[in-house]
Amino acid sequence: MGKKLVLVLLAAVFLFTTFGLAFAEEKGNPRKGKFLFRKSCRDCHKEGAEGKELSPSSKTMDQWTAAFKQEKIDTYKCKEEFAKLNEKDVNDIYTYLHKYAADSPSPAKCK
Repeated sequence: MGKKLVLVLLAAVFLFTTFGLAFAEEKGNPRKGKFLFRKSCRDCHKEGAEGKELSPSSKTMDQWTAAFKQEKIDTYKCKEEFAKLNEKDVNDIYTYLHKYAADSPSPAKCK
């Protein structure tokens, strides 16, 4: 009885850990996203540049979510540049912008 209980508990812990890691993987890396945003987007999205000035605090979390929907991306002038990024990089940029949005618990303090 004791061995079965220990095995069941170990199996449960393994399953929860596996699912937890799988869900954690879906979230992007905000540090990498900040780097990618600066590398891929910042030249056009800074004061005086071609695109609208953007920083994480330029939008709310909901606005960033809407901005990263494919039908919205298809309307951007930079859609070809955006398409060059792989899905993970886009997710990392989104995570960075969303995490430090204007209404987030820790909004970006500088642009």
